[in-house]
Amino acid sequence: MGNIWETYLKHFSASEDLGCRRGEFSRKHYGSVELLISSDADGAIQRAGRFRVENGSIDEASDYTPGTWRRTDVHLENPEYHTRWYFKYFLGKVHQNYVGMDAEKNPFFLSVVLSDQNNQRVPQYRAILWRKTGTLKISLPYSPTKTLSVKSILSAMNVDRFEKGPREILNPEIQKDLLVLEEQEGSVNFKFGVLYAKDGQLTDDEMFSNESGSENLDKFLNLLGDTICLQGWAGYRGGLDTKNDTTGINSIYTVYQGHELMFHVSTMLPYSKENKQQVERKRHIGNDIVTIVFQEGDDTSPSFKPSMIRSHFTHIFALVRYNSQNDSYRLKIFSEESVPLFGPPLPSPPVFTDHQEFRDFLLVKLINGEKATLETPTFAQKRQRTLDMLIRSLNQDLMPDMPKNMLNRRSFSDVLPESPKSARKKEEARQAEFVRVGQALKLKTIVRGDAPTSLVTTGLCRKEPWESQSFCSSFPYDIVCGDSWGQSLLVATDSAGVMLLEDSPTLPPVQVFDKTLTVKQMHLLEPQDLLIARADKGKDARLYVYRLSTLKRGIEERQLVRTKYDSRENKLEKTKGCHLYSINTHHGVELRIVAAIRNKLLLITRKQSRLDCLSSIATVTGTTDSPVEEFQYIREICLCDSPVVMALVDGPTGENDHMICVAYRHQFDLINESTGDAYRLHHVDSNRVNFVSAIDVYEDGEAGLLLCYNNICVYKKVCPFNGATPMIQPNTSDFHFSWNQMPNAIVCAFPYILAFTTDSIEIRLVVNGNLVYTAVVPELQLTASRSDIYFISSAPINSASNCSSRDTSSQSSPQTPTGYEMPVFPSPLGDGEAPSKHIYKIPLSNLVGRSIERPLKSPLVNKVLTAPAPSVIGPTPMIASTTSLSLSRMEIKEIASRTRKELLGDETEKNEQENQGGRTEENSRDKHH
Repeated sequence: MGNIWETYLKHFSASEDLGCRRGEFSRKHYGSVELLISSDADGAIQRAGRFRVENGSIDEASDYTPGTWRRTDVHLENPEYHTRWYFKYFLGKVHQNYVGMDAEKNPFFLSVVLSDQNNQRVPQYRAILWRKTGTLKISLPYSPTKTLSVKSILSAMNVDRFEKGPREILNPEIQKDLLVLEEQEGSVNFKFGVLYAKDGQLTDDEMFSNESGSENLDKFLNLLGDTICLQGWAGYRGGLDTKNDTTGINSIYTVYQGHELMFHVSTMLPYSKENKQQVERKRHIGNDIVTIVFQEGDDTSPSFKPSMIRSHFTHIFALVRYNSQNDSYRLKIFSEESVPLFGPPLPSPPVFTDHQEFRDFLLVKLINGEKATLETPTFAQKRQRTLDMLIRSLNQDLMPDMPKNMLNRRSFSDVLPESPKSARKKEEARQAEFVRVGQALKLKTIVRGDAPTSLVTTGLCRKEPWESQSFCSSFPYDIVCGDSWGQSLLVATDSAGVMLLEDSPTLPPVQVFDKTLTVKQMHLLEPQDLLIARADKGKDARLYVYRLSTLKRGIEERQLVRTKYDSRENKLEKTKGCHLYSINTHHGVELRIVAAIRNKLLLITRKQSRLDCLSSIATVTGTTDSPVEEFQYIREICLCDSPVVMALVDGPTGENDHMICVAYRHQFDLINESTGDAYRLHHVDSNRVNFVSAIDVYEDGEAGLLLCYNNICVYKKVCPFNGATPMIQPNTSDFHFSWNQMPNAIVCAFPYILAFTTDSIEIRLVVNGNLVYTAVVPELQLTASRSDIYFISSAPINSASNCSSRDTSSQSSPQTPTGYEMPVFPSPLGDGEAPSKHIYKIPLSNLVGRSIERPLKSPLVNKVLTAPAPSVIGPTPMIASTTSLSLSRMEIKEIASRTRKELLGDETEKNEQENQGGRTEENSRDKHH
C-alpha cells in the first residue's frame, strides 16, 4: 500500500512543481555584464568596455537546481514574414492609406486593409500606424454588421486627439513610399564579419594581418556557407565589389530561412604587406554589427576579448573555437552592454558535437543579435531621425496635390465604404490601377531579393514546443471553463453541467454535475485533493469546494450525477455574491483564496500538508465528504471599486508580506494581505481599458507581475517589502511590449508567453517580448492553462495539414499569404448544421519541462519520421536535404517568374510552373552538403 501512495506522491509532486515552474523565469542564462580590459604584450591597458558575456555556464554562487530551466529551442525572433505587414498583407491588394497630424503637430500615416487571416476564412482588419517613433501594428476583429471607422481604429491605437484629422490618399504611388518606411525596420539580408585569430594573437592588427587561414578555418567556412565568385555575382553582395575584384575574388554566402547572408572573411579580403593596419579589411569587418572571431588554440590559450578590436560599430562578437580532438565547436558570445537580450541562450556547456546543429544555432544567434542591436539607443535614435525626416517629407510632398490625391468626404468615413453608383466605375478603375502598381512593386522587391518572405525552405523538420495535439475531435457543447485532472479534462458547459473528458476517442464524456450547477470558474488541485468552483451568478454566486477523491469514487462506482442540491454541504457560505476569485500559485504549504464580492475581498486559507492530503485519499473513511470545515476566513479588505482582474503574489518570507494585485478603473494596485493597504502599481494611460490578466511570475525567486491590458503587456518587478511598504519604484528590469491583436487570455510558460485572441495564438519570449510565431486558430477559446494548455477551435482535425511553422513552400505565391500557419479549413457550415467544437492540448512539459542538459537532436539529418499526432500547429513535411547554390538562386528567379505570370492571370502557365517548382523543392535547402 505504501508503494502506491509513494507513486501518487511523486506524480502529484511532479505535476505541482511543473505547474508552479511555469511562472518562474531567469535572465541569467542570457549572460552577465562584465568590464573587459585588454592589454598589450607588456601589460599596458589598451582599451576597456562593458559587455554581456554568454558562455553557457550558470552562476556557481546561486543555489540553482539543475533541470529547473530548459534551454530554449532555436527560434528566429521577430521573423520578417510575421512582422513586415505592409509587404505581406497590403502591397498589391485593395487597401486604404490616410495622412493626418496628431495633437503634437507630428504627421502620421495610417494604412488599413480588410484581410483574410492566411486564407483561413477569418476576416479581420489590419492597421499600421506610421510615426517617427516607429510603426504600431494592430489587428481588429471584423463584423459584417458593424463597419469600422478610421477614428475607432486610431482610438484602438490610443490616438484620440488631432491637429488635422486623417484624410485618405488616393494616389497609388503612396505604396512605394510606405514600403520605404517599412524597410527602415532593417534589412531582410545580413552581412557578418569573420575574423581569423591565430593562437596567442592579442591585438586587432595581428588578427587582420593574417594573410591566410588554416585547415580548421576552411572547415568552419565550409560549414557556414558556399564559396562564391564575386565577379558577376547577382545575389546579395553585402557591400562587396562584384565587378572589379577590389574586395577580393571569393566570399562565403548562404541562404538561411529566406535571409541571404554574406560573410566578410578577413583572409578573403585584400591583403596589403605595406599597410600593417589592413584598412581595406577593417573597412568591411569594422562596419559589421556582428562579427565571428574564429580563434585557434585550446582553452588554456589567452582568450579573445572584444576590447581588443578598435570598432565603434561592432556590437556583438561570437567567439568560435574548434577542438580537433573530439571534433566539436565551442561558442561564446560578447554583446555590448546596451544590446537587449536575444536568444537562443547557450546550452551548458556551450559545446556542439553535431556540426549542423551548431550551424543552425550560430546563424539564428547572429541574425537575432543584429536585430536586437538595432534597438539600442544609438541605432534607434538614428532610425527615428530617418523616419521623422521621411514622414515629414512625404507629408509635404502630398500637401500641394491635396485636392487631387485625397477625398475629404471620407476623412472619418467607414473603412472600405460602398461608393455611389455614379462613381462606382471610376472607383473600380482607380482600385485596379492601385492594385497594379502595388503588385508591380511587390514583384520588383522579390526579384531584387529584398522581399521579407521565405522563398526557400531550410529542410528543418522538428517538433515545435507549442505544437498541439488533438484531445477531442468533436464536442457538442459550449465550454465555459475547465481544468486538467491528470491526463483528463474537467469542463463546465453552458447547458449540460460539468463533464469529465478522457484522453481517448473511444471513451464518452462522463457527467459529474448536472446543469443545475452552473460553474463559471474552477481550479482542480490534485496535490490538495481539492476542486474549487465558482458557481451561479449575481447574488446567488458562491464558492464550492469538493474532495477529488469523493468525486472520483462517485464516477468509478457510477453513482447518480450530482446536482446543485447535493452540493449544499460544499458551499463556502461567506462567499455569497462572489463574482471572481483567485488562488496562490505556490499552494503546496498553504492554500490561499481571495474571493471578490463586489468591492470587498475575502481572504480564505486552508492549511494541510501534501502527506495529510494523500492520507485522506488513502483512508477516506473517517473523513467527511466535504472539506468545508478545513477552510478558515482570515479577514475582509475593502477596495474603492469592484476588481476585474486579480492575482495573488507570494511574499519572500511568507510572513505578513503576501500581496494581492487587483485591476479596476484605470489602474493596477497592490494590496497588502495583512494590512489591507493599497499601493499604486501601474496607471493605464488610455481612454478605454480592457483588462486581460495579471500573472505573478518569479524572476530568480523574486516576485514580479505581468500586467496585460488592451494589447499591452507590462512587466513590473515587485521588490520585497520594506517594513510594510512594497518597493514599487521603476526598476531597470521592467519592460513592456505590444501584442498584434488584443488578447482574451494570457499564458506564461517560460521561456514563452502566449496570447490567445479570438482567432490566433501569438507566441513571444518572456525575456524580451520578441515574436517567434503566430498561429491562426478560427473561433479560438482558451479552456484551461493551470497545468497543460487546452483550447477550443472550430478547426477540424486534419493530419494532412502539418505544414511548416516557419517556412514558406516554394510553390506558394509570394503575393499572397502562404498557408503555413494553420491547416486549410473546409467551407463554412451550411444552414442548419450544428457547429462542432474541437479541443486541442499543448502539453506544459513541452514548453517548460525539458532541462538545459537536454541534448539537441540535429534537425538537419535525413531520417524516417513516424507520422505525428494530428495537430493544429504542426511541423513541416520532411523535405530532402540536398541542394546546390545555383538551384537556390534559380528558385528565386523561378518564383519571381511564376509571380509575374500570376499577376498577368495566366493560370495555365502558373500551374505548369508550380509543378516544376514542386520538383525543384525536393532538391532545395538553404545549405547544401
